[in-house]
Amino acid sequence: MPESLANLVPFESFELASRAVLSLLHQRLGFDLWMMTRTDGQDWIVLQVEDHGYNVKEGSMFRWADSFCSRMVLGLGPRVAPCAQEIPTYAAAPIGRQVAIGAYIGVPIHNADGSLFGTLCAIDPTPQNDLVEKDLPWIELLSRLLGTILVNELKSVAIARELDQSHQFKQKDALTGLLSQQGWDEAIATEEARARRYGSPTCTLMLALDGLRDAEIPVERTEDHSLIKDASSIIRKTSRQCDIVAHLGGGRFAVLACECDSNGADALTQNIVNAISQMNISARIGKAMRNPSLGLLEAVAEANRQLNASRLL
Repeated sequence: MPESLANLVPFESFELASRAVLSLLHQRLGFDLWMMTRTDGQDWIVLQVEDHGYNVKEGSMFRWADSFCSRMVLGLGPRVAPCAQEIPTYAAAPIGRQVAIGAYIGVPIHNADGSLFGTLCAIDPTPQNDLVEKDLPWIELLSRLLGTILVNELKSVAIARELDQSHQFKQKDALTGLLSQQGWDEAIATEEARARRYGSPTCTLMLALDGLRDAEIPVERTEDHSLIKDASSIIRKTSRQCDIVAHLGGGRFAVLACECDSNGADALTQNIVNAISQMNISARIGKAMRNPSLGLLEAVAEANRQLNASRLL
């Protein structure tokens, strides 16, 4: 096969397609920083980056409201600003006081339902020639193509999560039928890889029954086994169907809620707390959101710290 044709094979993922587009845009238009980003509430997360001077890392997080992109999405500023400081809304943006921005390009990336996923954007410390505006239709087309890849890939991820729970994560706990510690560890590793790729908002919950937190329950203590089974049933039924629920031994449980923002995490936690309280089960609970720059393992550790510092329900 000629080399020119060999280079035309499809991209294996949105991540690789995004990196290729960012590299191409830098080669064609310059600009020191090109980014694929995701918005999550107040957060603006860098997924992939082509950086030539700003020292922005993948997984970096900024305030969405501070960005030029937040204003662009609202229609307050243009998608291409060769001289950013000439645009009042951009000149007033807080991010312009954090880094030097002489020129800006930004276009939205949408989810399947039309809601905002994030942006494809670029900045440069010096103003650029007005001719860069003529490339906007081309940039918008690349944005729509990346959005198409993203939408299809996210659908596949949703299906994969269902298969994970029914087939791949086979390390189940014999007493409760939930994932075991080993299955939980597998799920954390799998979802961390997805969260790095898509910036998925993810919550971890850790729950411990009072008096049974780390103990291995002897076979003869059937009342404790019954309590653990009751608690596992409550947590599973109260969690969303897509959530990953594990029994980590003794009276310890864990929930991993993917594509769950802070508001959703608060609602999920309250639902579990209410259900546990209604069953007169004494327990503690800790919650933490995944920080893109730290990852899920740190979120689990933080949830455990919150659990240890919490009061009994």
